[in-house]
Amino acid sequence: MTIRRIPAEFWRGGTSKGIFLLEHDLPSDAAHRDRLLLRMIGSPDPYGKQIDGMGGATSSTSKIVLIRRSSRADCDVEYLFGAVDIHRPIIDWSGNCGNLTTAVGPLALSLGLVAASEGTTVVRLWQDNIGKRILAHVPVIDGRPAEEGDFLMDGVAFPAPEILLEFLDPGGGESAMLPTGNVVDTLDVPGVGTVEATLVNAGNPTVFVHASTLGLTGLEMPPAVNADTTVLARCEAIRSHAAVTMGLAVSAASATRDRPATPKLSFVAAPATYVASSGREVRSEDISLVARILSMGALHHAYTGTGAVALAVAAALPGSVVARAARGGSSDRIRIGHVAGTLTAGAEVRRNGADWSVTRALMSRSARRLMSGTVHVPEVQGGTT
Repeated sequence: MTIRRIPAEFWRGGTSKGIFLLEHDLPSDAAHRDRLLLRMIGSPDPYGKQIDGMGGATSSTSKIVLIRRSSRADCDVEYLFGAVDIHRPIIDWSGNCGNLTTAVGPLALSLGLVAASEGTTVVRLWQDNIGKRILAHVPVIDGRPAEEGDFLMDGVAFPAPEILLEFLDPGGGESAMLPTGNVVDTLDVPGVGTVEATLVNAGNPTVFVHASTLGLTGLEMPPAVNADTTVLARCEAIRSHAAVTMGLAVSAASATRDRPATPKLSFVAAPATYVASSGREVRSEDISLVARILSMGALHHAYTGTGAVALAVAAALPGSVVARAARGGSSDRIRIGHVAGTLTAGAEVRRNGADWSVTRALMSRSARRLMSGTVHVPEVQGGTT
């Protein structure tokens, strides 16, 4: 057996972890590259554990980011994100990961891809998956990205430096910000019935429904939802049908088979008091609404970064499913009550006649380098670089 030794970085970004690789260290052939990456992560694994790979057997820890120096005049670094299916030999390259985006800026500074400026360095990112620019405001101390800080985010046990992410013109990509042109759509979903949904393409394509549509309250936690195959099937039926409506898939079956990562499905409800996964009480008066989001077919343990961007955009649209659930209605700043606690995000939207656009969205996260070194991967069939 031939073992490939590939330089790699292992970072936490937001509430996710992933393997970061320089693109030039991988096969140039995409099919060969993907086979190698699957083996690196440990997929497909019929046991669902990814024991013989770097994956962590959850949607938040089965992730890959490929980085290269940018050839664009308006960007410093370009990156491609892959969500790796645990059970199937699939890497979904259709969307971004807002959490791991947080790590790209400090990693680029650490590797010398971008020169660091004392205080704060703005790293200009190009997100390959969705074709959008993101500005990462990275704290720098003694010429290097800060590795210690006091910013504590729900879903992460320890504090770290705060990194502000500025998503520029985040709407659109594969389709318009509002793919159907409507703030609210009525979907006729086979096996489910009529569903009111807000379909937003910002950060990542996301489908928002009220929790009651799924027979839920919005306060559910992952163990209850992920053990309920009926609820998960209903969620996937809505998600895959919405993917077709948004112009992202030719059929619901193909959406389920080929792009499990996007669009995301999120359900929302009016603010209410509940106990977060940490055991801390989240009070209804401290949040705008409650929200949960599914990732790769399971309820997320916190709330995805790109989902927060999409939710902030939806919250700013009067009459949307999100705005109707939120305290005070539509707003350009939203405080989300999620599984692990709370998260604040904001979006600036504009109306031009019947059309809506978003100029930018803002969100603070943290990131930390966990490991630098070499990943050892058995060579796979498919040729050489």
